[in-house]
This record gives sequence, C-alpha cells and structure tokens, in this order.
Amino acid sequence: MAATQLIALHKNKGKSVAACLKSRTDYAQNLDKTEQGQLVSSYKCSPLTVDEEFMLTKRQYELITGRRQKNDVIAYQIRQSFKPGEITAEEANKVGYELAMRFTKGKYAFLVATHTDREHIHNHIIYNSTALDCSRKFRDFLLSGLAVQRLSDLICLEHSLSVIEIKPYRERQKRVLYPPKESNRDQLCGVIDSILADKPGSYKEFLKKLEQQGYEVKRGKFTSVKGARQKRFIRFRTLGAGYSEEELKAVLTGEAEHCPRKKHPVQEQKFQMLVDIQAKLAEGKGGGYARWAKRYNLKEMSKTLIFLQENKIGSMDEMEEQVCAATMRYHELGDSIKAAEARMAEIAVMKTHIINYAKTRSIYEAYRKAGYSKRFLEANRESIALHKAAKAAFDEAGLKKLPKVKELSIEYVELLKKKKAEYPSYRKARERMQELMKAQKNVEMFFADNRSEQEQQQTR
Repeated sequence: MAATQLIALHKNKGKSVAACLKSRTDYAQNLDKTEQGQLVSSYKCSPLTVDEEFMLTKRQYELITGRRQKNDVIAYQIRQSFKPGEITAEEANKVGYELAMRFTKGKYAFLVATHTDREHIHNHIIYNSTALDCSRKFRDFLLSGLAVQRLSDLICLEHSLSVIEIKPYRERQKRVLYPPKESNRDQLCGVIDSILADKPGSYKEFLKKLEQQGYEVKRGKFTSVKGARQKRFIRFRTLGAGYSEEELKAVLTGEAEHCPRKKHPVQEQKFQMLVDIQAKLAEGKGGGYARWAKRYNLKEMSKTLIFLQENKIGSMDEMEEQVCAATMRYHELGDSIKAAEARMAEIAVMKTHIINYAKTRSIYEAYRKAGYSKRFLEANRESIALHKAAKAAFDEAGLKKLPKVKELSIEYVELLKKKKAEYPSYRKARERMQELMKAQKNVEMFFADNRSEQEQQQTR
C-alpha cells in the first residue's frame, strides 16, 4: 500500500535555481536516512552530480528554444509512502524507480531516494522538469496527482502489495467534528415557544416580551424582528407553520393550540465498520488506541447484532442470501433506470432529427431538383447538412416509417415518470445493500479475531 503526492518545486526567494536544486537533492540523499547512500538510485544522471546535470539540461533548453520564464518549475517531486512492515527498503526503491520510469516514460532524468528514518518507509522521487532532449518541459496536466496515485496502485498490485481503498466522502474520517450550528430562525422559534409557554395576555404583551429578550420589533403590514447580532429582520410568516401573525394571535386568544417546531436531527448510521486493531498497531498506534478500539468494536458489534435480530438473520448462510438478494435488487433497479435514461436520450436525439428533417425537407427537394447544384449547396449548406444527418440517423436506426413527435414526447414523459418513481426505491435498495454488506464484514471480522485469539492461546 502506498500513498503518493506530486509536488511542483519552485525557486525559493533570494536563492538561485542551482542552489535550490542542490538543497532539494541533498535532502533526498541524506546519508542518515538512506543507509549511507545505499538506497539511492538514478536514471540518466549521477546521484553525486544530479543538481549540476539538471542545470546543464536547463541551460541547453534555453539555448535551443530561447524560452525563459520568471516563475518556472525547476523540478517535480513524488513522495511515495508505504504501509509499515509491508515492504523492505530495497524493494521500495525498486517500486519507486519503476513508478518514476513509467510516469516519465524515460524522457526525464530522475533520482529515487528511499528513507528509512520513519516507521513507514517512503521514497523521494525528484525528476527534472526539462526533458533529456532539451526540447520541452514536463506538462503538469490536470489531475496529474491522481494519475500518479493510480499508476502507483497498479505497480503495488504487480508487486503483491496492498492498495488504499478509496472511500466515499461521507465515510471518510473527518479531522474536526463541529457541533451543529443553530440558525437565527431556529433560535427565534425557540424564544417564541418559551414566551408562549408563559401564556402572555395579548399580542402586544407578546411583542414586549420579545423586546425584553433582546429582539428589535418592526411593526407594519408584516411584523418582523431582528436579534442582537443579526443583519436582517425576519418576518413571522417566513418561520413556517404555526408562527405566522394570524396563527400566533389565534394561540394567544385561545382559539388554537401552539405546536413547537420539530427539529430533524441528522440520522446517524445504524453501525460502523469494526476497526482492525492489529493493523492499526502495526501502523504505530499505541496501547491507548488499542483500548479505545476494543470498546468501539464492542459497541459496533452490539449494534450489528441488533440489526441482525431485527432482520431475522440467524446464520452466515442467511446473511449471504440476503446480501445476494439485496445486491440483485439494487442492480435490477439501477439497470432499469439506466435503460430509461438511455431511451430518453435516444428519443431526444430522434425528436431533434425529425424536426430538422421536416424543416429542411423542402430545401433538400429544391436542391435535388436543381441537379445538386454547387451554388445552391453553398447558399443552403447548413440546412442540407441537417437534412442529411437526419436521414443518416433514420437509416442507422432502421426506421421505414418515421414516428410522430407527439408519440415520442408521450413515451419520454412516461419514461421520466418511471425513472422518478423508481429512484426512491433504488436509493433504499442501495442503503439496504450497504448495511447488509457492512454487517457481513463485521461478523466475518469478529469471528476471524476470535479464531486468532484461540490459536494464540493454544500456542501458549
């Protein structure tokens, strides 16, 4: 498993390009970090004079092309970090060399230095921004970092190494969890609820109590209020059901009963995936993390068992059946929606061709009667091209008789209704499938941990 990062190296302020290249390459070749230089390899340059050779290529590029930019990229660095305990330093250097060679296609000189000073072995790959033939520079294209990551994953798989699983954004662990923020409207509704609980005698008394709470009241056609730190006034009628002036007055006179606004908290997932404690300890996590992970796994496993009881799953075979059924249902709905979308796209294209065919038919007939005159073609090139394109589309579809636009429109509407009706079921099927697969993974991991503990006890 390797995490990668592509970094463009620029010239530091107050330093020359040569000095910057030397400092970057010297850091990569640090003897204390590369086992006295044993873990350094290079391509089309010597590790001892890599900075000078990079500079020589750049000077030749300037002489040949005459191009010189002010804020130029002097080199690129790829950082490639491996999972602790998964790879040796020598193999990591070979993997880094292969990554650099395949990414640059052998057109740029590069240096690969493997550092072993951290728990995780990592490579510093520095390659020249100027090509070996001195004719051009490396083009840092859009999402080039993602291309490096995918190439690195491919090479890791070829070397029987693990690959980082890409999780959806919602499933990724957030660095900071912020508490939910209450909006100004929610705060105002809460204040109104507390005032109405005291049962003021009139609407005027109600507004006075609002002012005592720090709100500025603006009377007019529509009463509005503003808090101490608010920039704009809020009208009562915009707060939702039960908070308009008429409804508040009806509550104050006893004609109606006030129902406070219900808050809809964000639904939490029923359970999460269990933590692989041994893997985390291998990454360098301490004993405190192991204790927390055990408590976390117990909580999540209890939630998983509740989920299994609710769904009446009593064995792994039943679990496998439900997972297969949920997966099939998810794919069936997905295929149905995709088929509807594909047919809708075909209808939209066909309608366009039919309309264009009808509009340009008279022009094309006149063109044919004119003996396919070049002068007529130049005068009506766009219309004739549309007519030919429509006719080619009809021939490709094998239509002997053109369908009516009205019939196609009706079919399009029916497909759209079908898609909208199926999408909620598709979303629920996806959630159901994900929950079952997560529960299956948790149960398998739980039994695997128990087996490993029993084996350890037997060996003792």
